[in-house]
Amino acid sequence: MVTLKRTEKLQLMLDDEELRLIDDWRFSHRMPTRAAAIRELLRRGLTTREFDVPDAEGKSTTDFRVIPE
Repeated sequence: MVTLKRTEKLQLMLDDEELRLIDDWRFSHRMPTRAAAIRELLRRGLTTREFDVPDAEGKSTTDFRVIPE
C-alpha cells in the first residue's frame, strides 16, 4: 500500500446548513473525520458521469452552494 503525503491545505467556508448536511452524511456513513467525509464526497463527485455543468459566471457565495436554493 502506498501512503501519499498530504502537503496542501484547503480552506472552505460553509454556512451552518451546509455543514450540518456534511456532518449528517459523515455520521450516517460512519466516516472517522469530517475531512475524510469531505474527501469521500469529493471523490464521488469527481468520478460521477452524471451532473449539470455549473455556470462559469456564477458567484462563489451564492451560486455554488452545497444545498441548491
